[in-house]
Amino acid sequence: MSEVLLVSGELAGQRLDVALAALLPDVSRSAAHRMIRDGGVHLNGRPAKPKDIVQEADELALDGLVQGNTPSAAPEDLPLDIVYEDDILLVVNKPQGMTTHPAPGSPSGTLVNALMGRGITLSDEGGELRPGIVHRLDKDTSGLLVVAKNSSAHRFLARQLADRTLSRRYVAIVWGVPRWKHAHVDAPIGRHPTNRLKMAVVTPPDGRSAVTDLDVLEPLGAMALVRARLQSGRTHQIRVHVSYAGHPVLGDPLYGGERPGHVRLLPPSAAEAITALNGQALHAARLAFVHPTTREPMSFEAPPPAPFMRVLAGMQSGFTVESLLAAVRADPPPEQILS
Repeated sequence: MSEVLLVSGELAGQRLDVALAALLPDVSRSAAHRMIRDGGVHLNGRPAKPKDIVQEADELALDGLVQGNTPSAAPEDLPLDIVYEDDILLVVNKPQGMTTHPAPGSPSGTLVNALMGRGITLSDEGGELRPGIVHRLDKDTSGLLVVAKNSSAHRFLARQLADRTLSRRYVAIVWGVPRWKHAHVDAPIGRHPTNRLKMAVVTPPDGRSAVTDLDVLEPLGAMALVRARLQSGRTHQIRVHVSYAGHPVLGDPLYGGERPGHVRLLPPSAAEAITALNGQALHAARLAFVHPTTREPMSFEAPPPAPFMRVLAGMQSGFTVESLLAAVRADPPPEQILS
């Protein structure tokens, strides 16, 4: 039996693959594209194409073969970029398009499946489908994650996450050039009041405390390169906060980052690089924490993926990979409050 999804008003006018990825939070746009291409999606009762444009209240019927799979942490032979590993933890550079752990919309092909495929023993603190997962990244966000191999390490790292001493720094390309150089965004986040697929800045008690420090690293004309430093870890936090500040992440279909009209006005090299991005331009570039056993501070860095850097090059950015990571490392104080 097929599952039927209704297109919300906020997704009207979007390509079908973009809308489907937004409606299924654990499915990447590339995966949604494949589902449609392989005949797993019908639009208002007819076979659909990825480039079809959807309208409000359109019905998307998902083939049971696509949606009926049960999520499983079964081992899979998948590529995995392990940045560091010892007896109790490992640090992984997750690629864009890979979900962190199995879920109904993404039952396999996840980071957890890849870890299990390498025969790595993981902590069971996160449950059957999230073994070892201390924190997560959105499917279309690339970058660094720490994974625990035993319960003691998992609890120690989780305490650092809760105490905000586990440091996470991201780089993003956002639309527009902010009027501020540094900003401290203290704005609670909760489920969007009308679109349950989205998060939003909402007042308590519906919203939970969320704090992000934002720094403009380089203005890029129609866009800007921004660093984000998380002080909390709400779902979609950076994507929500930069959109709230008026500067959504480039390529983010859920929070206003899909702007084809703007892209057409850019230099051809930039437009081509953005078209090839296939997801939001958001990367977890630096991760730092105290080791659970040695109690020594540890820090790791991972350069943004090549498509991200190609967008910067297309916009004539002055940053190289090395200088970008150096900028991520630096720590200027916030100067302006957004709340």
